[in-house]
Amino acid sequence: MDWFKVTIYTSTEGIEPVSGRLMQLGITGLEIEDENEFNEFLDETKEFWDYVDDELVERMHGETRVIAYVSEDASGRELLSAIRGSMAELAGMDEEKRFGRLYIEAEGTKTEDWANAWKKYFHTMEIGQRLLVRPYWEDPEGETDRIVFKVNPGMSFGTGSHETTRLCLEALEKYVTPGCRMLDLGCGSGILSVVSLLLGAEEAVAVDIDPNCVDTAYENSDMNGVPREKYHVIAGNVVTDQEVRDFISRNKYEVVAANIVADVIIGLAPKAREYMKEGGVFITSGIIDGRQDEVCAALEENGFTVESMDRRKDWWSIVCR
Repeated sequence: MDWFKVTIYTSTEGIEPVSGRLMQLGITGLEIEDENEFNEFLDETKEFWDYVDDELVERMHGETRVIAYVSEDASGRELLSAIRGSMAELAGMDEEKRFGRLYIEAEGTKTEDWANAWKKYFHTMEIGQRLLVRPYWEDPEGETDRIVFKVNPGMSFGTGSHETTRLCLEALEKYVTPGCRMLDLGCGSGILSVVSLLLGAEEAVAVDIDPNCVDTAYENSDMNGVPREKYHVIAGNVVTDQEVRDFISRNKYEVVAANIVADVIIGLAPKAREYMKEGGVFITSGIIDGRQDEVCAALEENGFTVESMDRRKDWWSIVCR
């Protein structure tokens, strides 16, 4: 298998939060390159060194880097999009800029080549009993009785390739009913909310902390013929941004989805309930193996009843009311 080398430029103080977020996404085996730690190491062990290679010193000079590797396939590209979203969220929280610039570099992949690189890995796929996800560059191969969602992946998470997105889409098939209202927390590409509208939802609101997701989600909704009056995408933090909360709370929702990570779902649990109709369903995923019991406990503490749990590879979804 081929791999992308993903480098995140941060600071010494940013090592822990950056690494923690990567681990929440299921990425382990990180490499850390930090000038401060390197210089401390050289100073503490100088009696053992006769010579330190200039190239090594030069490589360690400057910004701290956290390095991870993701597979060079469709699932890996989904993961890379999730990393981008998570770092954008962290940057938004870092008002004092203690964590550096949080710039992401994927070796061998330039931003301008992103769409063409997707074409190598991402192809039409059937999901669940009723859905078909098709990249915009592929022509249909014939008639289908499935609901077709055309997607431009852009730089945002959510094409259906990743296990967590599939789990959410399969749950939406079951719980979205004609005329319902749907709320998509952490919308990424907008796949969950746009598919909900295609499944018959009357209206959908999508929120993401990354402003880039607004354009991507609207592009995907337009591509699928979704009227703008039925779809509203906003950028902001649903926990701390009062304007975002006010916009969302204009309605109550029968279906709320959050395909994020365990810690964020735990933090969202009390807020999600505020926006839901009595008996509404909360579909969650992005929960790495080992965190599912903790998420269940947090949901139950906030008045939810767990209705079902599903697992695919190392990822869990939890559906509750």
